Amino acid sequence: TEASQLLYFLMRNNFDYTGKKSFVRTHLQVIISVSQLIADVVGIGGTRFQQSLSIINNCANSDRLIKHTSFSSDVKDLTKRIRTVLMATAQMKEHENDPEMLVDLQYSLAKSYASTPELRKTWLDSMARIHVKNGDLSEAAMCYVHVTALVAEYLTRKGVFRQGCTAFRVITPNIDEEASMMEDVGMQDVHFNEDVLMELLEQCADGLWKAERYELIADIYKLIIPIYEKRRDFERLAHLYDTLHRAYSKVTEVMHSGRRLLGTYFRVAFFGQGFFEDEDGKEYIYKEPKLTPLSEISQRLLKLYSDKFGSENVKMIQDSGKVNPKDLDSKYAYIQVTHVIPFFDEKELQERKTEFERSHNIRRFMFEMPFTQTGKRQGGVEEQCKRRTILTAIHCFPYVKKRIPVMYQHHTDLNPIEVAIDEMSKKVAELRQLCSSAEVDMIKLQLKLQGSVSVQVNAGPLAYARAFLDDTNTKRYPDNKVKLLKEVFRQFVEACGQALAVNERLIKEDQLEYQEEMKANYREMAKELSEIMHEQICPLEEKTSVLPNSLHIFNAISGTPTSTMVHGMTSSSSVV
Repeated sequence: TEASQLLYFLMRNNFDYTGKKSFVRTHLQVIISVSQLIADVVGIGGTRFQQSLSIINNCANSDRLIKHTSFSSDVKDLTKRIRTVLMATAQMKEHENDPEMLVDLQYSLAKSYASTPELRKTWLDSMARIHVKNGDLSEAAMCYVHVTALVAEYLTRKGVFRQGCTAFRVITPNIDEEASMMEDVGMQDVHFNEDVLMELLEQCADGLWKAERYELIADIYKLIIPIYEKRRDFERLAHLYDTLHRAYSKVTEVMHSGRRLLGTYFRVAFFGQGFFEDEDGKEYIYKEPKLTPLSEISQRLLKLYSDKFGSENVKMIQDSGKVNPKDLDSKYAYIQVTHVIPFFDEKELQERKTEFERSHNIRRFMFEMPFTQTGKRQGGVEEQCKRRTILTAIHCFPYVKKRIPVMYQHHTDLNPIEVAIDEMSKKVAELRQLCSSAEVDMIKLQLKLQGSVSVQVNAGPLAYARAFLDDTNTKRYPDNKVKLLKEVFRQFVEACGQALAVNERLIKEDQLEYQEEMKANYREMAKELSEIMHEQICPLEEKTSVLPNSLHIFNAISGTPTSTMVHGMTSSSSVV
């Protein structure tokens, strides 16, 4: 009772101090204090706490001196907001072992305080702590970036800082959320300044380093350096430039080693109204750390929801195809998990040149399902089709949350010859990528070569050539598709030749016999392709002995294109 009366006294004093207009300062500090207390799921929403809120309300209603003012209704509004926070806390307590749901709830609170920067910061900070605890360092770094952008936006509106949240768009387009800050009473009592911003910017850089997103550190430092230059703080500048040097060295190191893994992605769908309620039928993209296998996330989700609903009530859907909820038993909670990979169209692939650029700020994902017209999943190459599904998430990864709802999806069916073009184009792209790496992965290169130059009857690339380019089969398919597949095979022979040359340059003496065996298979494959395609497919090692002019004349006679690049065939995303 005494504590409640003391708090009421502070509120009343603040109200009198403003000329009986408002008690914004006390209102804000109370909400911030309650939020900070419960941010880590501390159970403070008990009966005694509720009684304290009732005492404060009763004091306001019975205070005759402020009877004809807005004070009592403002107190009622404050206690209502506190109860809303407490209700959210009760939900958090319920989901404290569910990291995705816990962060979702905290984010919904952060979102509801767009007009109160300090409160939004409180909840984003809390989300960052959860991410760090769970080892989700990219998500923690994004929380720091959002907090910093929020403060920068506030200071820009106050005329203290020249760039608002748009300065952070180069790091993540998700930052536009911070531009929705509303100018209301919640902004009147905020204590952000340039020093606070500098601390937060350095926290961002540290978070991005820990998340191994070294390329972004320079973008943060571009905002810090002008301020330290203005202050003539040469010691801090020396430290920043040293960190920048180390960051770029790290970029070079991970690009050469190829050992930086920035996440694995899965589509997760939930079915079962009686169990998942509002989540029923929803699809998410989940980002998991490093190289997380499908079995690991499936087991994690199975255990999580078995603990919630009972193991006898939870079933995993093993198939990745479209689910008709009417076919499911309402007695069970169903979870469907599918591995997906980032998807880029041809224009994006040209713009995103590095592995990092293809792992950062990604919204679209893809998975493929094999099928045949007869209804079987798998068939021979001449009957094998596949359905490509492209999913678009609401936000880009990485984000302040590690799961993002799917906004929409698009399906494309590939017929058998299109599947052949797609698969062969992938092989060409993979071989070229392996050969062009600064540090060639010999094991991967040899595995790809072995699978590529195989001359087995029903396996390997030649199976596609026999099925679609043989005289008896070509008439069944459109001319443009046949021509495209032929061009991909020409590129494939060239890529295999380059890979063999790279392998020969790097192998030791004990692998010479293995190399000669692969070269013999390669020549045999080129010979058979020449017979199937009715043109001379020269192995790369033989092409070097042909004079350029002679080769040009040969191509003119045989009708072989001189181009060595099929437009748009650099990845599986190109053939639709």
